[in-house]
Amino acid sequence: MSVTFPPTLCSAISAPAGADFTRLRIPTRLSKQHPISSTRRRLSADAIVKFRKPRRLLSLCCSTMPLEGVATTSLPSESVLLYSRAFWVSRSIIAWNVDVEDGECYLYASRDAKLSVTDDEILGYDVKIKLEGGEDGLPQYVTKKFPHIQNYKAFKVPQVMDCESLLKCQLAVAIFTTDGKCKSATGLQLPGILDELFSYSGPLGAVFSNETISLYLWAPTATVVRAFIYTDPLGGEAFEIVELKEIDGVWTVTVPRHWEGYYYTYEVSVYHPTTLQIEKFLTCDPYSRGLSANGKRTLFVDLDCDNLKPEGWDSLGNEKPNLLSMSDISIYELHIRDFSANDHTVHPDFRGGYLAFTLQDSAGVLHLKRLSSAGLTHIHLLPTFHFADVDDEKHKWKHADTEKLKSFPPDSDEQQAIITAIQNEDGYNWGYNPVLWGVPKGSYASNPNGPSRIIEFRKMVQALNHIGLRVVLDVVYNHLHASGCHDENSVLDKIVPGYYLRRNTDGGIENSTCVNNTASEHFMVERLILDDLMCWAVHYKVDGFRFDLMGHIMKKTMVKAKSLLQSLSKEESGVDGSKIFIYGEGWDFGEVANNGRGVNASQFNLYGTGIGSFNDRIRDALLGGSPFGHPLQQGFATGLFLEPNDHDQGGKAASEHTLTVLKDHIQVGMAGNLKDFVLVNHDGEEVKGSEILTHDGKPVAYTSCPIETINYVSAHDNETLFDIVSLKTSMDISVEERCRMNHLATSVIALSQGIPFFHSGDEILRSKSLDRDSYNSGDWFNRVDFSYNSNNWGVGLPPKEKNERSWPLIKPRLADPTFKPQKSHIIAAVENFCNLLQIRYSSPLFRLRTANAIQERVRFHNVGPSLVPGVIVMSLEDGYEGFPGLTQLDPKYSYIVVVINPSPTEVSFTSPALCAKSLQLHPVQMNSSDTTGKNSTYDASGCFKVPARTTAVFVEPRKG
Repeated sequence: MSVTFPPTLCSAISAPAGADFTRLRIPTRLSKQHPISSTRRRLSADAIVKFRKPRRLLSLCCSTMPLEGVATTSLPSESVLLYSRAFWVSRSIIAWNVDVEDGECYLYASRDAKLSVTDDEILGYDVKIKLEGGEDGLPQYVTKKFPHIQNYKAFKVPQVMDCESLLKCQLAVAIFTTDGKCKSATGLQLPGILDELFSYSGPLGAVFSNETISLYLWAPTATVVRAFIYTDPLGGEAFEIVELKEIDGVWTVTVPRHWEGYYYTYEVSVYHPTTLQIEKFLTCDPYSRGLSANGKRTLFVDLDCDNLKPEGWDSLGNEKPNLLSMSDISIYELHIRDFSANDHTVHPDFRGGYLAFTLQDSAGVLHLKRLSSAGLTHIHLLPTFHFADVDDEKHKWKHADTEKLKSFPPDSDEQQAIITAIQNEDGYNWGYNPVLWGVPKGSYASNPNGPSRIIEFRKMVQALNHIGLRVVLDVVYNHLHASGCHDENSVLDKIVPGYYLRRNTDGGIENSTCVNNTASEHFMVERLILDDLMCWAVHYKVDGFRFDLMGHIMKKTMVKAKSLLQSLSKEESGVDGSKIFIYGEGWDFGEVANNGRGVNASQFNLYGTGIGSFNDRIRDALLGGSPFGHPLQQGFATGLFLEPNDHDQGGKAASEHTLTVLKDHIQVGMAGNLKDFVLVNHDGEEVKGSEILTHDGKPVAYTSCPIETINYVSAHDNETLFDIVSLKTSMDISVEERCRMNHLATSVIALSQGIPFFHSGDEILRSKSLDRDSYNSGDWFNRVDFSYNSNNWGVGLPPKEKNERSWPLIKPRLADPTFKPQKSHIIAAVENFCNLLQIRYSSPLFRLRTANAIQERVRFHNVGPSLVPGVIVMSLEDGYEGFPGLTQLDPKYSYIVVVINPSPTEVSFTSPALCAKSLQLHPVQMNSSDTTGKNSTYDASGCFKVPARTTAVFVEPRKG
């Protein structure tokens, strides 16, 4: 039968010019050229579509987050549509977890968002469509894409419906009983059908040609899109407003090229499920490549313009520091503001910003040069994209009186009170609160308006490359800072509401990452991530990416990212993509855990991809416990069993057993955390790395090759290495002993197979005054002193919000002056750290490239039940040129032995397998100022003697 549309819906449905909407049949399929084709088909009598004039009976309340776990039937009728418990997963299927029984299910659409619910009807609709089915489950292609709704029922949408136009309306589904009562009603989640109908691979953002600029915006649910054009970054009226035209969900317009350097915003009219209204938003372009201060407007900017390139920029791809293999990478994690905000050798205008890295003789740059000369390869920069909570306009920042802060005792709570009073109005934040991913942060630039941030970011990358350091960006694609209608930092959720963010089965936004989880399983979310990565790689020539909470991103997205990046060539893009390394946090939790939203990029799932993930096993074994356990739980490097603190570690026997177990965990990590690496465990059994289990029964090892493990003992999260050592160790030991423990923990990371990762300041005994989460603790608690005068210990009790529970433990330590290192301790720590890097890069045996090479060449001694408590003995064997067996890799050394002694006394260890060697202490250690470490010895009987809290490296030089 024919379908009649009322005049109220006419403008919401595209049709050929002159079409008569008073009696319009709905087409079976849509052509690419015209939203409605000339093909017509009558609906069957069972799929009757009814229309009513819109009526508004109930005033619907608004909410930005539906309440989880509340049944629809228990809600007042005006609230039920705030929930989106049904999923329009494809053109033909709506999934809903309800039983129809003998009732009927209908889909409702309202062009003006006037739907309301009563006990016996839905009011305010323009379109009512009967849905069939409800008895059968979902097909496999749906459950593969949406595993969290695999048990839902499938309701069939008539194939002839104009779905594209309906998606611009307020939508709801409802079930009515046989006596006409509304049994259940809810809104719909639309990502499935949006992906099916509107997946798009064409241009987005501002595309420049010789004469014009073309704007492209993906917004398939919008009804109107206009661009407001401004000459200035802030203030004033738009000098022109241009309307964009839609083709298949993409809105576009062409404007003059001479508008380059001007600014624009989009005005988007679209239905938003959090307000149940058609809203009109002003927002930036999600593909912005330039911004005004605080992201108020998007800058028309062509990143290929020569005026935006530092001198020599185009040749930088040929001047990159040498990198023969990914196994040669070592990473130093650094926050841009931390690097220079406290450096008085930097001009005040440059402190805390991009340009501080371009000064060749500042204390910070000289320090980085020293690390680079020792072998360090990569600088990992904490978030550098446009993030919220730091004003780009520096004159608006509030500052604490540092002289006043210095006047308080080291264990006072006054410092933190002053800092937290201004913490949201100062210039500090780590930056894990993304607004727009594809633009450098304006607060780090000399001018947040115009192209300064682009030029200065490029200068920073170029300067770091020129001192031998490649650059890694910390990218945060797992969440967004804001969502909904009212937050000025909400961008994506204003343009296609409900699409970019991952939602629970009630329709509320998932917040397991912290807030506003994104949904990389959706096609255009994944595309935005991939496009953004390519922009940073090509236009900013960065050398790697660290993915925050990578486990919340789908594995397929990560694999695509790696493939795309490594496909880049110097010939076509000026970038050698084969040298770009990606890694991240592979934690498996929240709604994505156990592949709850698809196969995610978790530690175990990344096996075989060549993508690195942080190895928390080696961290926890070295330090003890976990960041979420008791702060005094000790580990291998903090005195467990060998020098206990006052905390109950479970008794002497339990502590000794735990130490042997943790030693197994560390040895697996030192062997690249390889799933199939075979070693002898503490019970004397030969096992694989994956057969050694954590305290909760999960395998310790999970990698297929060494570059899949990022070995670390500290990072920006949690306490610094020096702080955690100072917290967990006995209060009776000296600061010198704590410094040696700090160095010993770092040595394990530096000498392991895999990618070593160091937090900035590990090498200078950096302290944050025991702050466990300094993301918003200001410059005061985050200070780094590259003049080596202070490590920032004892600058007050750390901020109350994250640390108050531990204040009783922290206070006596901060108050004790013997805990604070002197300048001599810091200088010695820097030298020891550089020595470790030099040792690592003195032999390729520390940087083996394959699992097979590690299995053949790496051995652990002092294993089994008769071991010397705590001592790790690792040997690395090389072959000889022209002889059968192992291939020769190292021209200098044929054999290396690493002995790690965490105990407070000298240890002696003898191994028949290591006798009759020509081993001697590594020349770097022999020439160091560490007089204790120099006392390490070996004799031909296979006996090693290593002083307390010392890592000694012995080498067998090749003859001749």
